[in-house]
Amino acid sequence: MKNIVNIFTDGASRGNPGLSAAGIVIKDANNNILNVSGKFLGIHTNNYAEYTALIESLEILESSGLQPEKINFFLDSELVVKQISGKYKIKNKDLIKLSLNFMKKISSLKIPFEINYIPRKENVIADKLANEAIDKYLLESKKLSSG
Repeated sequence: MKNIVNIFTDGASRGNPGLSAAGIVIKDANNNILNVSGKFLGIHTNNYAEYTALIESLEILESSGLQPEKINFFLDSELVVKQISGKYKIKNKDLIKLSLNFMKKISSLKIPFEINYIPRKENVIADKLANEAIDKYLLESKKLSSG
């Protein structure tokens, strides 16, 4: 199965809740980067940002026209990986909504997927993209306030 995409996602939050963003890297089976994205999300918790990054990755995948036979997700959030894979119960109402949104989207794509935990050091690009999105927001806010 050559037509596989590997999606690396990360949510960042400075404060919990605090300024948050999503970082996403989509690669093909040969490790070539197909798409990168960093998106500022507003004031949210880190877990909210982690889930939103997953959902955003599916939206990017849909709009890219790629039609993989399988998706491998890689996250450095062990909590989200275990919640999505059913090993942990989700108790937070916001996270329940986000997980249901993700499951609805992934089901509608009809593409088998795996979700995997990786150490942060293996998720450097997605982490960097999320933090750059927060930095960009802060820089733009500073420019607006200084006039």
